[in-house]
Amino acid sequence: MNLVCLDLEGVLVPEIWVSFAEASGIGELKLTTRDIADYDALMKRRIAILREHAVTLSDIRRVAGAIRPLAGAKAFLDTLRARMQVVILSDTFSEFAAPLMAKLGWPTLFSNALVVDSSDMIQDYILRQRDGKRRAVQAFHSIGFDVIAAGDSYNDLSMLSEAKRGILFRAPEAIAREFPQFPLVTTYEALVEEIDRQVQPASR
Repeated sequence: MNLVCLDLEGVLVPEIWVSFAEASGIGELKLTTRDIADYDALMKRRIAILREHAVTLSDIRRVAGAIRPLAGAKAFLDTLRARMQVVILSDTFSEFAAPLMAKLGWPTLFSNALVVDSSDMIQDYILRQRDGKRRAVQAFHSIGFDVIAAGDSYNDLSMLSEAKRGILFRAPEAIAREFPQFPLVTTYEALVEEIDRQVQPASR
């Protein structure tokens, strides 16, 4: 049995933090997991910047609520879900992911959580599980799934490595050069073809 694990931001929707940086004019928030491999360092930097600029969770939610999926993402996801199980493994946060999930037809999402104080300021974050993407793939393998995974950033690499087959989707050139063992595709049509190439014939 086959299961596809997808990253969210950069694969199905625009980067939420980049969208907020552009909307707010806080350019320091444009850095993402495409740029910084250490997720904890990235999040601590983000939280410090939010505090410095007195940005609340509600401010981010308003921007996230206006984000639309990438062109073709909903149709791609619908096609894939009609044929096999799909789970989105993301380092985003449940507190502002819900509007995006609604626009994608409520796919299954594993994400993280934020610690927010009484004044709506983000104070910290809580990982669902450390190295959660890789460990989710391990768990799916343990219950009999062959996992195919696709992502675009440094924080997806352990997921891609653990999967039966990992695929880079619209990844930056630096990541694609550094990890040539993963095929790089740039369209949803090519991603479907690459997934099909890995599917067990008996389950088609």
